Amino acid sequence: MFTPEDLSLLKEKQISLLQIETQLKDLKNGFPFLRIVEAASVKKGILRVPENDEKKYLDAWDSYRNGNRKITKFVPASGAASRMFKDLFSFADADYELPKTSFEKQFFAEIEKFAFYDELNKTCVKLYGKDIPSLTDANQYKPIAKALLSTEGLNYGNLPKGLLLFHRYPDGNRTPVEEHLTEGALYAADNNGKVNIHFTVSPEHLPLFKQLVADRKEAREKKLNAVFDISYSVQKPNTDTIAADMDHQPFRNDDGSLLFRPGGHGALIENLNDIDSDVIFIKNIDNVVPDRLKAEESHFKKLIAGVLVSLQQRACDYVEKLISGKYTPDDLNEIRTFLENELVIVPNRPAANDKELASFLLKKLDRPFRVCGMVKNVGEPGGGPFIAENPDGTASLQILESSQIDTKNEKAIAAFKNGSHFNPVDLVCGVKNYKGEKYDLTKYVDKNTGFISQKSKGGKELKALELPGLWNGAMSGWNTVFVEVPISTFNPVKTVNDLLRAEHQ
Repeated sequence: MFTPEDLSLLKEKQISLLQIETQLKDLKNGFPFLRIVEAASVKKGILRVPENDEKKYLDAWDSYRNGNRKITKFVPASGAASRMFKDLFSFADADYELPKTSFEKQFFAEIEKFAFYDELNKTCVKLYGKDIPSLTDANQYKPIAKALLSTEGLNYGNLPKGLLLFHRYPDGNRTPVEEHLTEGALYAADNNGKVNIHFTVSPEHLPLFKQLVADRKEAREKKLNAVFDISYSVQKPNTDTIAADMDHQPFRNDDGSLLFRPGGHGALIENLNDIDSDVIFIKNIDNVVPDRLKAEESHFKKLIAGVLVSLQQRACDYVEKLISGKYTPDDLNEIRTFLENELVIVPNRPAANDKELASFLLKKLDRPFRVCGMVKNVGEPGGGPFIAENPDGTASLQILESSQIDTKNEKAIAAFKNGSHFNPVDLVCGVKNYKGEKYDLTKYVDKNTGFISQKSKGGKELKALELPGLWNGAMSGWNTVFVEVPISTFNPVKTVNDLLRAEHQ
């Protein structure tokens, strides 16, 4: 099946034949649907912190980060922003000249509100000898779109979101990268004012990220009285997945070579695993707000971090006690109550005796920990919080996507549709054990939770495989706590017109 050229490519990517065989098998057989017990809610599975308890958790986080701890903000920032401009690309190629759809009309009617307007205006003058008002007066709208998207213009159709101008400020408009730096100083600085921020980027965009940070870092540090340590990584070649044709054979390019595709954001569990920190915040690149909204944003980041360090410390104390063997039946009952009520881990059967119970409790507690902010479901896209069955028959809190739900299972569909909350990718992670040793995060991935999609290349259909999602199956084996946070903390930019929302102005 594989040629010497194939084997050479696999060696270059550091992908084994066993990996390829497993992936082809998965592409053929698919993945099992997850068995949903019920949707998580504030009644069971989602912690709603009473206002008078918030100070306790905020103080816990401040106390923690004032110790000798390393904290990192992890920001997935790979990929071009082309989907953000899908409607404008369509307009540029349309057989009509004037804005026609509601999207197109809004973009041009409110174009002066965009933070990139001044740069776009200069670019139009440079390319066409006319500014934007002159072009619109002459009903020349397509040149404006092309000046924004094309490589001859601002190239926004090919750049990553992190490098686009999102927000206006008197002292200079900002990109999401700069907003993440500012935000990180508010809740992720250590006791010396150091802020570690890690961006995962595409190899072709790495120089642009580095240049932007080099240009803006010093000014941000002076303004925020902080010291930024910025690091980067790219998705590893060995996390690429093979594509298959519709007969489940390896898909080959026109030149006969094997086609590999990026493994999706789940591949970033490898990048996350390389970070040596005590606590890691995870937040998407496009979920940022202007300074006027950052106080509330950072309040809830500190709140969920306080919940993390409080609960994880209790778990670590319990682990130490279980390992020592110096526990009483009352201790075991206390730990079991913590496991079932606060971590919402449901055993598959009663323990036969205290020794078996202690072994079960230790196995479940001694693992990475994450607290995930959850917002009320208002129709925004995103996975949801559920209580789902695990491969060992127990049940625990998981973040599921719609593709993981069996559409023929009425109970599962009802639970998914009636879920009260969704996941805005707002996580804080504790990745070290009770001795301060780093967990190997790759050991807690549920490999049966990948995704298969149908694509095409060169007019030929293919099947593509995505690895278990970073906050889905890649963290399936983690201890998980869901905390309700307000919808105001979720302000993603999926299309360019989202920047016209009040939160981004």
